[in-house]
Amino acid sequence: MELNEKIAKDLLKIKAVFFRPEEPFIWASGIKSPVYTDNRLTLSDHEVRCDVENGLAELIKENYPEVEVLMGTSTAGIAHAAITAHILELPMGYVRSGAKDHGRKNQIEGKLLPGQKVVVVEDLISTGGSVIEVVDILREAGAEVLGIVSIFTYGMKKGLLRLEEAKVKNFSLTNFDVITKVAAEENYIKSEDVERLIKFRDNPSDESWIG
Repeated sequence: MELNEKIAKDLLKIKAVFFRPEEPFIWASGIKSPVYTDNRLTLSDHEVRCDVENGLAELIKENYPEVEVLMGTSTAGIAHAAITAHILELPMGYVRSGAKDHGRKNQIEGKLLPGQKVVVVEDLISTGGSVIEVVDILREAGAEVLGIVSIFTYGMKKGLLRLEEAKVKNFSLTNFDVITKVAAEENYIKSEDVERLIKFRDNPSDESWIG
């Protein structure tokens, strides 16, 4: 079994990715979505956690062999960065969503030297805004950001365009196309729902998929 299918099965099994096309969720932006994603649930299942962290370690070894430091996104990427760094015997840190208002007022936590080669660890990429903000902060601090690894990506056009504009690449353990295919095969959703879900992914603001 391919790794992306294995991770898709894992995420569906523990409902880290949960489809509900007949009763859409509403995102903070107001967009209606047929899918809810909470990859924090991977931390609560030992087997799935091992699959995810070993998978992230393999992605990093394969695509960023020269990496020197892992940096997690706050807060969802912190635990994954820590566990994966432990597997790879690398230092890690994380980037806050905003600088502290006390002490040294750090936004980057952990030791980071100018010129160090960094990989950013993220749990989920949709439109890409938050992870690119982390990349920009690290670059401003003098890091050489090799790229991103993530558990799951929607593959939304807006996100792909933002990554391209920021000149940063991302490698994910699985993606929306794979997980919808597996969900249909394993009867989490109806096979006829797949086309509707891909339509949502291609244009989240178009609600015609609800139909």
